[in-house]
Amino acid sequence: MEHDKDLYRLKAELCKTLSNPERLLIINELRSGEKTVNDLAEVAEVNQSIVSRHLAILRNRGVVESRRQGINVYYSLSDPRMGEACDLVQQILLNQMEKNKELADRLIHL
Repeated sequence: MEHDKDLYRLKAELCKTLSNPERLLIINELRSGEKTVNDLAEVAEVNQSIVSRHLAILRNRGVVESRRQGINVYYSLSDPRMGEACDLVQQILLNQMEKNKELADRLIHL
């Protein structure tokens, strides 16, 4: 039973790591391949220091990995299934939104 608690704790830590919109954007951008901090900062429209902080969190949790080439550091997803997991969450969210819309429409027409 203790093993189950440890596994749930690790799952919760991963979910907490992913519970930031900028980190989700970074994950989505890395699905297409390696990117530098500059690349990601431009897409996210935020300061490089903010992207660096998020990348450090993602790297410490094993979500992304990095490699140095010259003066540049390139980041990539550690496991491409992370992008698929984000897609699944999005599909669930869209389904919930559709159900809530249907409920709201029914309540409005009572």
